[in-house]
Amino acid sequence: MLDMIKPPAETMYEEELRALREEDTGRRPPNWLLSPAAVRDFIIGREKPVKLDGREIPITRKFYGNDVLVERAVVTLAGNRGLMLVGEPGTAKTMLSELLSAAICGTSLNTIQGTAGTTEDMMKYSWNYAMLLDKGPTEAALVPSPLYKGMKEGIITRFEEITRCPAESQDSLISIMSDKVLNIPELSGGILFAKPGFNIIATANIRDKGVNEMSGALKRRFNFETIRPVNNVKMEAKIIESQARTLLDHSGVDAEVNSDVVELLATTFMELRTGITREGYKLESPQATLSTAEAVSVYVQSAMTSYYYENEHIALSRLVQNMLGTIAKENDKDLTILKSYFSKVVKERAKQDEVWQAYYEEKQWIG
Repeated sequence: MLDMIKPPAETMYEEELRALREEDTGRRPPNWLLSPAAVRDFIIGREKPVKLDGREIPITRKFYGNDVLVERAVVTLAGNRGLMLVGEPGTAKTMLSELLSAAICGTSLNTIQGTAGTTEDMMKYSWNYAMLLDKGPTEAALVPSPLYKGMKEGIITRFEEITRCPAESQDSLISIMSDKVLNIPELSGGILFAKPGFNIIATANIRDKGVNEMSGALKRRFNFETIRPVNNVKMEAKIIESQARTLLDHSGVDAEVNSDVVELLATTFMELRTGITREGYKLESPQATLSTAEAVSVYVQSAMTSYYYENEHIALSRLVQNMLGTIAKENDKDLTILKSYFSKVVKERAKQDEVWQAYYEEKQWIG
């Protein structure tokens, strides 16, 4: 993992997955590496550790959210329908997709990244044109896509940001998802039948700009699960702390995560996102996406800046500076909303709390 900026889920949690596989005696769908119950435990964690090579391996919680949603997602993938994870940006759709794929088939890397330039050929298969001109259409000249590989090997294909693809490219999935067959007319007898275990996990943002509406026919091939933003400060703080610690470790930054600063950051993001304070007062919300992922980024950037420039674990001045770039990056009105939050909410809490007092003293960076 030291050679990777972002290790895939199957590498990061290799020991947990291996321990679960050795212990797992539950019923497994064809070609799955774990039973649905063990997949669920891998994602939401379990209290009792698993033994591996004489050691106890804790199975940690990796997804903080609706546990029943995770169970439904696993059961969907055990059937013949695709899984569509939708929600606002930064709600851990991609992370859940990676965890499901790693647990079910051992790899989360069989992925199509949807963009405005994604074509039907890129989704299905393409050709090595040098070989094609030399020997004609042969299987050796065919360049498989992640979808092709998923069907041939019986593994999950992840499709990130599917609604960023043009509608005509999206609809090329309809027949594949219905019949589990890919026709290759260039080859004699060119029909690829999907092996058991093949399925698609797609993700889509419901708020982001630049998306294309899915057709009704394609929607019917998926079970939709909506991942909602975390609505509990303590839980959001726990997510920020856990992910920030992991990211700082992978960046080689030897800095402890400050729980008080994490809770302050989580409170600020949640109150601005929901438009209401913990005391029950209404606020105006900025247009910027104030997701948990954005909060993690703010903390990590602030901690790294303090580590490299001030030789501190984290300075509140750096937190406010990085928060400014996240919250007020879309328009001037969001900056006014942040100023108002400091002038009213932070100022009032500063009278009773030392951390909020130190936080308020950095108001100068907002202007």
